[in-house]
Amino acid sequence: MQNRLKLKTLPFCFLAVGAVALSGMAFKPGAWYASIAKPFWTPPNLVFPVAWTILYILIAVAGAILFSQPDRTQKLLWVMQLGFNGLWSWLFFGRHWVLPGFLDMLLLLATIAWLVRRVSDSRIAAWLLAPYLVWVAYASTLNLGIYLLNPH
Repeated sequence: MQNRLKLKTLPFCFLAVGAVALSGMAFKPGAWYASIAKPFWTPPNLVFPVAWTILYILIAVAGAILFSQPDRTQKLLWVMQLGFNGLWSWLFFGRHWVLPGFLDMLLLLATIAWLVRRVSDSRIAAWLLAPYLVWVAYASTLNLGIYLLNPH
């Protein structure tokens, strides 16, 4: 049962991930983001929704696998990373709190890394979460770059 998912967990995971995606849609970049200085490695705006759509699908499927297993810590970490993920949009885009957003992103990154390490018995879930870990590491450099490039 290590790498299997129970189909009954899949809708729950997609709903949970969908709620986090809604927070991203509720707090959009807008004029503030367009007006601030960004690092030279910032991708075009079109990249973000495409990347997040793919990542959210991977996160939901990984979550369904994890919720099909008895390990409660994995489940807690999966829920925690969703919380940190959703909080970031509110902090960064909603409140324009760049440094708290960066700190939240560090917590998100640490939680994802812990989760990937924890799910070593489920290689499929770990591989599904790996792109998310890489993307959040990259996004945290963007967040820090924005903090350093803009007066506070």
